Amino acid sequence: MRKFRPLHGILLVALLLVLFLGLEAVLGHHGRDFVRVSPDASGRVEIPVGDLRANEVRFYRFLNSGNQEVKFLVGRDDSGEVQVAFDASDSDYKRRRGFRAEGAWLVNNKCDTAIRLAEVNDGRGGCAPVPLRHRVEGDRLLLAENDILEGWRYFR
Repeated sequence: MRKFRPLHGILLVALLLVLFLGLEAVLGHHGRDFVRVSPDASGRVEIPVGDLRANEVRFYRFLNSGNQEVKFLVGRDDSGEVQVAFDASDSDYKRRRGFRAEGAWLVNNKCDTAIRLAEVNDGRGGCAPVPLRHRVEGDRLLLAENDILEGWRYFR
């Protein structure tokens, strides 16, 4: 019979840790691709939304010169209204799991609860996404850097 050595135990724990972290990275991402956006010199982020279809959701990753990262989502509901929220909820933001889009619904990846896309701007709290202050002018979504940074606490 072979002896189990401490080195084997350390290697086994390291292997399990790498597997766990890899699995968490894959499951936590849920197939979302984030488009990186940054503020202009006046501290404004402008995103074209003219080609955003009904019940389509896009995910964004804001990064400013201070290396502050904030993730948010932009969607258009059935009525054509643009809905904007942080990719986090008040109840479970520390898990950093965010949301995924399923048709006219946003599903919380931690709670596995759903909210209608049309209700995102209403700010229901709990497992719902936290709304992000925004303005739509024509086919452009305008966000102020300060408004985006109000959600930085969810991602640091």
